Amino acid sequence: MNEVMENMNKGNALLESYATKNEEAIRLKEETPDMRPSFFRDIDRIIYCLSYTRYIDKTQVFSNNENDNISKRMTHVQMVSKIARTISRALNLNEDLTEAIALGHDLGHVPFGHAGEAILNRISLEKTNRMFNHNVHSVRVLKDIENNGVGSNVTIQVLDGILCHNGEFVSDQYYPIPRTKEQFLSLYEQCYTDNTVLRTLRPMTLEGCVVRISDVIAYIGRDIEDAIRLGVLSLDEIPNNIIEVLGSTNREIINTVILDIIGNSLHKPYIKMSSSVYQAIKDLKAFNYTHIYNKANTIETLDSYEEMFRYLFDYYLETLRNKNNESDIYQVFLGNMSDLYLINTSDEQKVIDYIAGMTDDYFQHQYQLKKNIQN
Repeated sequence: MNEVMENMNKGNALLESYATKNEEAIRLKEETPDMRPSFFRDIDRIIYCLSYTRYIDKTQVFSNNENDNISKRMTHVQMVSKIARTISRALNLNEDLTEAIALGHDLGHVPFGHAGEAILNRISLEKTNRMFNHNVHSVRVLKDIENNGVGSNVTIQVLDGILCHNGEFVSDQYYPIPRTKEQFLSLYEQCYTDNTVLRTLRPMTLEGCVVRISDVIAYIGRDIEDAIRLGVLSLDEIPNNIIEVLGSTNREIINTVILDIIGNSLHKPYIKMSSSVYQAIKDLKAFNYTHIYNKANTIETLDSYEEMFRYLFDYYLETLRNKNNESDIYQVFLGNMSDLYLINTSDEQKVIDYIAGMTDDYFQHQYQLKKNIQN
């Protein structure tokens, strides 16, 4: 077994000096090690968790379309993982840590993507005085909800990378900020009440920095291809100044940005893009917001989503207060949860946790079922 453990860890000694080494892994709770390196073990815990399974039917950008070639959340997560591992391998960083962060980074996404997230955030603020953001909830999923409310006990480095992954805020250079377990937990709690903290998050590892920029690389070109497939956008609408730097296809964009990052980050304690590529990505993100994201849902669709989220929240909260054990929130969710979760979680938060974990189809099914019964 010692030889096997050495084989599993043999790449650790070859890592870049700025990379996170396997022996630096920190867990919330101490546990007996096995033959797998800690971050490799985290990958297993993430891909086998129930929230990972539900990626398969969660919106990336476009909901309720009949085109099977349009990206789902699962597709995006796999692309982030592949891009991030490519960069990490080229820079000689810890590929296991990178993969674990990438695979877990969107576990907290809700039905209907960012549109649903914005609605659930409004509800959470009204009912609990705490914000809801998918990156923060992704940490909560692994820390407090998975494994029947006991948590998966993945490493702090992975949880930190997930918390700080937000690809909405792009920088030309990403420096990690080392932190202890206690500092991470404090930062995590602040994210529920302080929006300024959310906007200034930076990962504690270079691997976390890689995943953060890989999140952008993975969606910025693919979302254009999806929009073109759905007739929302045509290729000739993309400004020439962007195409001249990044290319016109998702393949070209990914290749350009990856090579640019590798060339500017090798043997450096940071992840960096050239000024021209950085500016082109900023311009393309702004273009996508105007021509894709702001058109992905009509006002009528957003209003219907709002009604659905609020109806289900009120329904389930009333269910808990009436202790209706026959309801699906008990049968599917709470009936399997540990006393640790049940005692330490408010009814409002239980409902938020349940709704946030739903797939698009399950969410719509439960809404229609309740409405039909009511009528």
